[in-house]
Amino acid sequence: MLKEKLQPFIDRYEEINRLLSSPEITDDIKKMTALSKEQSELTPLVEKARAYIDAVEAIEENKSLLSDPELGELAAEELKSLEPEVKMMAEEIKRLMIPKDPNDDKNIYLEIRAGTGGDEAALFVGDLFRAYVRYAENKGWKISIESSSESEAGGYKEIVALIKGDSVYSRLKYEAGTHRVQRIPATESQGRIHTSAVTVAVLPEVEDVDVQINPGDLKIDVYRSSGCGGQSVNTTDSAVRITHIPTGLVVAIQDEKSQHKNREKALKILKARLYEKQMQEQLAAASADRKAQVGSGDRSERIRTYNYPQNRITDHRIGLTLYRLNEIMEGGLLDEVIDPLIAHYQAEAIKAVGL
Repeated sequence: MLKEKLQPFIDRYEEINRLLSSPEITDDIKKMTALSKEQSELTPLVEKARAYIDAVEAIEENKSLLSDPELGELAAEELKSLEPEVKMMAEEIKRLMIPKDPNDDKNIYLEIRAGTGGDEAALFVGDLFRAYVRYAENKGWKISIESSSESEAGGYKEIVALIKGDSVYSRLKYEAGTHRVQRIPATESQGRIHTSAVTVAVLPEVEDVDVQINPGDLKIDVYRSSGCGGQSVNTTDSAVRITHIPTGLVVAIQDEKSQHKNREKALKILKARLYEKQMQEQLAAASADRKAQVGSGDRSERIRTYNYPQNRITDHRIGLTLYRLNEIMEGGLLDEVIDPLIAHYQAEAIKAVGL
């Protein structure tokens, strides 16, 4: 029963309150900070749990009064309002009881790369990135391009951006994977629909304490920056390529004129990729059949399809189809897809923890 499952959370919350007022804890800043953080995370659940328990007890009391000739009618009226209220509270409590993703409050590195489809894939990288920019603006987030490689026909071979704001990772983490686009290229004289694909990676921004890198594991190369088509964009060796030898991960940054700034950016992105790699390895150990976040970029591996002739966007993971592709992309209205995804995965998480 849910009521019994809530008691340990309430007990822990009360224990934290006692600990925070004890002299041995008040003198230990590290413990105080950790306990205060845990208390803050527990507060919404405990407040809702107490209200739920009070409501459940009120229902039990009213049910016992139903046969009372004087109070039975009043008890029945109260039950009419209490029972649906308790059901709503129970659903909210279940969501609050889902183990919190430690990365949900973090900023992210958004990486979009062209997969199969040549120039069309590169053009869609640009289109998809602009949709994310509009979405970030709608949310009041800040977005900055950390690295980009432009395509000769327009668009980008790849683009990496840092998005900062409130709970960015929690909203965008389900965007990771292969996105397929179907549309008629401007150069297509026969009016044929072409299919291409891009891959999206969503990497939480990490602190130095999250990922430790041995400097001896890094190979750092500097070279002259070059633009689209090979033309030089800088006359000094400011571009930086960092290779993490144990994993083979490579990050190259040339967007800044300063070698120091490019190196700093490259290290931050490398740490984010290493952190993501560690997370994926942990998840793979827990669930051997879970696929990696980003596939090969092949057309057949997809989480979402953008069909422009039909003005249709389909998320294949939850079977969601909306005929508002243009409005969603132009207005950055991605919540129309993201909200149902979050609801779906929350429901799956509730099942997984047996609530």
